[in-house]
Amino acid sequence: MKKLIYLMAVSVSALAFQACGGGDKDAKETADSLNMSKDTTTNAAATGGIAVDNDDAKFATEAAVGGMAEVELGKLALQKSSNAQVKEFATMMVNDHGMANTELMEIAAAKNITLPSTVDEDHKSKMDDLSKKSGADFDKAYVDAMIDGHKSTLKLMEDESKTGMDAELKAFATKTAPVVQTHLTMINKIKDGMK
Repeated sequence: MKKLIYLMAVSVSALAFQACGGGDKDAKETADSLNMSKDTTTNAAATGGIAVDNDDAKFATEAAVGGMAEVELGKLALQKSSNAQVKEFATMMVNDHGMANTELMEIAAAKNITLPSTVDEDHKSKMDDLSKKSGADFDKAYVDAMIDGHKSTLKLMEDESKTGMDAELKAFATKTAPVVQTHLTMINKIKDGMK
């Protein structure tokens, strides 16, 4: 019976992860709302419950959105950039953040955390803006976006590694933070070389 409940919870999480966000909420807000509704103190039987506290669930949704954005922006840079260093960095984004996203999805599924299926409105807007640029303008805007994104992601990972309540999410953040720091150092060097 426990295995059946677990399989149903994983299936629901997987479907929710792939489902489109609707209405006025973006995908991250929708996932956060679904996670809030899984409060194990009142309706665990109806929702399957959630195995982490709300702050850890919010960390997971924010990390998922950021990771998806890094992959999508990396793919865009691979199409639009003519700068070899930017393309090399973009390839690293697709690979490293793709692996981290997969690991986070596995942790979330095991804990019945609903993750967003797409990036949030802020990242969509950033992607739209970048897709309209080309040449050196694109490269500069992409590099600036990567610096900003990695600064926020580094803070997110460091905060979770210090204050997270869930051991697996805390370990994920602790393991991911140095990788994000390496990315930030690299993109800053690329920016310095573009001046």
